Amino acid sequence: MSEEKIKDAGIYALGAAYNGTKIVSVLEGTIPIIDMGFLHSDVCYDVVSVWQGSFFRLDDHMNRFEKSYQGLGLTSLPKTKQEMRQILIDMVAISQLRNSYVFMCATRGIPDIEDPKNFEKYQNQFYAFNCDFVWVVEPELHSTGVDAIISSVPRIPKECVDPTIKNHHWGDLVRADIEAHKKGAFTAFLLDSNGYLTEGVGFNVWIYRNGELKTPDDGCLLGITRQTVFELAKEMNIPARACKITADEVRGADEVFMSTTAGGIMPVRKVDDAVLSDGKAGPVSMKIHKAFWDAHSRPEYLTPVNYD
Repeated sequence: MSEEKIKDAGIYALGAAYNGTKIVSVLEGTIPIIDMGFLHSDVCYDVVSVWQGSFFRLDDHMNRFEKSYQGLGLTSLPKTKQEMRQILIDMVAISQLRNSYVFMCATRGIPDIEDPKNFEKYQNQFYAFNCDFVWVVEPELHSTGVDAIISSVPRIPKECVDPTIKNHHWGDLVRADIEAHKKGAFTAFLLDSNGYLTEGVGFNVWIYRNGELKTPDDGCLLGITRQTVFELAKEMNIPARACKITADEVRGADEVFMSTTAGGIMPVRKVDDAVLSDGKAGPVSMKIHKAFWDAHSRPEYLTPVNYD
């Protein structure tokens, strides 16, 4: 965005942020450098989208966020869940962004200088920001599909980091992404130590094979978009289940697609050397894709933002 447009749109042209005390421009959003969320990745987060002026499944995201911060023992947050929810709505309204990526996180906070190992003395913190809608895969690639690899980098074991708590332990995901780009692919899927599919670099993975949709049942985030796919598949009478999936099943699938808040349904045309659905987005993937975006007009999923 040009300096002129930023000036015309005001200080919130690029988005807004909540810095722990008030809403400011996203460019002014900061956290203390000694917050353990930054120093030790002692943090959980969630991302919800706003599309055409309405949050999509906001309460589902807030409920998952609550489970995450409670799962990390972050029990002294300065805001209630309802207050945090309202902060997100207020940020979007102030920014005037109709299509927006909205991030929230809960951190352990700043340690007591004299007793840093006493976790009961920490004041947990809540931060958030929003900006223009983020696409993991640009929309023009949805109809063509993208290439992926099955990475040689294993997913962090769930016994070490709980993948159902959306976290910042992205070391394995980043390494897998780098590997994918070195091999000329768009992204990567990761396996667990037993060779079963877990998830990708910030998204869930689905395969369609022999008339059935499958997604991993373990080692992955329980995505809200993943939940939406299950609901839409049921409505369309497409069998769908969570189960163990091997690398060979992925390469041998009729279709593969990815699902995430930041981009929705993203078809895959190739995994390693295996070409899928004649090297383009598969018909079932695109059927789910259409149903997902159509669902953004269904009142039961929406929380409209008052921009006045």
